Amino acid sequence: MAVILETYSLSKSYFKKSALAGIDLKLESGRILGLMGPNGSGKTTLLKILAGLLKQSAGAYTVAGETDSNRIKGLVSFLPDRNTLYPWMTAADAIAFYADFFEDFDRAKANDMLSFMKLEPTHRVKAMSKGMIEKLNLTLAFSRRAKLFLLDEPLGGVDPVARERIVSTIIKTWTEDSAIIISTHLVNDVEQIFNDVAFIDEGKLILSGDAEALRTERGKSIDKLYLDIFEDR
Repeated sequence: MAVILETYSLSKSYFKKSALAGIDLKLESGRILGLMGPNGSGKTTLLKILAGLLKQSAGAYTVAGETDSNRIKGLVSFLPDRNTLYPWMTAADAIAFYADFFEDFDRAKANDMLSFMKLEPTHRVKAMSKGMIEKLNLTLAFSRRAKLFLLDEPLGGVDPVARERIVSTIIKTWTEDSAIIISTHLVNDVEQIFNDVAFIDEGKLILSGDAEALRTERGKSIDKLYLDIFEDR
């Protein structure tokens, strides 16, 4: 398997406050990594650096062997933790917008995913529920032919039915020559699709490894392990 992502002592500071401290991660193709930690732990900061939206203070990273930050942006598809679509947009408008903006955007795949998500092309963002907006944004993110998909809290604030549809979409639509990082604190809803996990707290990586190996070694689910690590947070 090819190495999709590798980070080397990746750090980020704001003035004198450390947001990330020496993160070392390696993610291979065909793998889904669960990035877990409480709010303010550094998860979003890490994903934004990998997406090229923030500049690290120290360290480095590669995506599919690429080191140039401008080229890396073309290899990474980022789903932020909040909606960035205009309220007046229809689902079809959003697809057209992404198709104009990203050279690797696959319109046919996007339209297929809309149907799978049970979203109407004419439905406007301002009239959509939070779950519908999340599914539309996931459709847009996964319709790029990227190497690394970064999903920041894709299940946050949506109902259990929408969560199940979102998890099904993640499994259904990605390809094994790419990799995914899912940032979440709703571990129980999604841990079954994790190949690898990384626990982060106060900007530091405190535990990482193969998900199944950790379950066997610790004798508990990833969700229970998360609760044990962060129960006092």
